[in-house]
Amino acid sequence: MNRRDPFHVTHARTHQRKVGSMKIGIIGAGNIGGNLTRRLTALGHDVSVANSRGPQTLTALVEETGATAVTAAEAAKGARIVVVTVPLKAVPALPPGFLDGAAEGVAVIDTGNYYPRERDGRIAAIEDGLPESRWTEEQIGHPVIKAFNGTYAQDILSNGRPSGSAGRQALPVAGDDAAAKRTVRDLIDELGFDTVDAGGIDESWRQQPGTPVYGDRGDVAAIEKALASASAERTADWRA
Repeated sequence: MNRRDPFHVTHARTHQRKVGSMKIGIIGAGNIGGNLTRRLTALGHDVSVANSRGPQTLTALVEETGATAVTAAEAAKGARIVVVTVPLKAVPALPPGFLDGAAEGVAVIDTGNYYPRERDGRIAAIEDGLPESRWTEEQIGHPVIKAFNGTYAQDILSNGRPSGSAGRQALPVAGDDAAAKRTVRDLIDELGFDTVDAGGIDESWRQQPGTPVYGDRGDVAAIEKALASASAERTADWRA
């Protein structure tokens, strides 16, 4: 969740089961992308990060984290996980074939949200009921795992807790590829959060803006309840 998120640079450290160092590409260096860069490098992952303005504008983040600044066309090279965290209106402008050099079986995380009035303008297919992440899949030509879209950026730094902690914050994760979903859920566990399987991408509307789970900082039980209570009808506040 990028809107109105507080921004701090303090690293929150947890003691999770290591999933092994991975090469991870992050496209988008805003609040979510920047804080994922901070946490994932702190956990020992090899992170390449890109934005729309070019690697030369990421000097401060690189110096802080040890990540590698690259172009969006280079971010996925060799990556086991690629995080796409750009405004929805910018998704069609991602470089053609940007995933071509990724590792076999790459898991692509979509953190995006449709904000038609504030940022993205009208996207007809989404207005007509297509889940936001299904639309993103169609634009990039690759399946995605929807995660972090309703997460406050600061939580990534400050709310992680060891596995088994009482009241541990949980994040919904949706996607059609079971192996990719498992990879993403394991990574989120390493970051210090439980996860709830929110179903396939056709069910991912349950975690879009305006739903009960969006912005919910609850534990597994709370997130499951919020997902179950969602309505497929997009409210007027979230329409163009």
